[in-house]
Amino acid sequence: MDLDGIGMTSRRTRDRLVNRLRDQGIRSDPVLGAIQNVPRHLFLEEALSHRAYEDTALPIGFNQTLSQPYIVARMTEALLAAGHLKKVLEIGTGSGYQTLILSELVDRVYSVERIAALQDRARKLLRKLSVRNVQYHLSDGGYGWSMMGPFDGIIVTAAPEKVPEDLLSQLSPRGGRLVIPVGDSKHQELLLIVREGGSYRRERLEPVRFVPLLNGTVR
Repeated sequence: MDLDGIGMTSRRTRDRLVNRLRDQGIRSDPVLGAIQNVPRHLFLEEALSHRAYEDTALPIGFNQTLSQPYIVARMTEALLAAGHLKKVLEIGTGSGYQTLILSELVDRVYSVERIAALQDRARKLLRKLSVRNVQYHLSDGGYGWSMMGPFDGIIVTAAPEKVPEDLLSQLSPRGGRLVIPVGDSKHQELLLIVREGGSYRRERLEPVRFVPLLNGTVR
C-alpha cells in the first residue's frame, strides 16, 4: 500500500494542501498535521486518486462524498478547540477518511454508518493502516450510539433538518461538544453545540452543504 504516493498524490502535494488550509484560517497544528499525514488518495477509486489533495469533495459511491479537506479540518478544529477529547462519536463513517483523522487526535472513536458496504470498506482499509482505536456500528445515525455514551465530542457528516435529540442527550454534561451541519437542501449551517449540565450553548460557524442525514440502514 503506497502511503506516501507519487506525482499528484505525493507528500509535496499534501504540503501544498496544508498550506492552502492554513491560508483559509485553519490554525490547529495537530489538525493540520493529521491532514498532512493521512493518505487521502487511499480513500478514493484509483481513477480519482490524482485529485485527492484538491480542496474539494469527491464521490465515493452510494450517492455519498469524501468531504472537502477544509470542511474536515474546520469541523475537527471546532470539535477539539477546548482541548483533548477521550471519546468521540462520529455519525457517518463514509470512506473512513474523517474517521482516520479523528483516530490520530482522540483516544477512542465510535463510528456509526447506515450503509453496510461503505462501512465494511472503511473498516478494511483502516485495519490495513493499523488503526486500532475505532469501533464501528451499523445504524441510523440520528440515534447515535447510546450504549457507548456519553461522549466528549460528537461530529456529524450529514445534515439533518434539525438537531437530533438523541445526539444532544449523548453528549457529556461536562462540556460535551457537538459539531453538526443543520438545514435543508437550500440552506445549511454548521453549528457547534456545547453542553453544560442541562443547558446547551449554540454557535453558528459558517454556511455549508452536506448530503442529508437519512433514516434507516442499507445492508
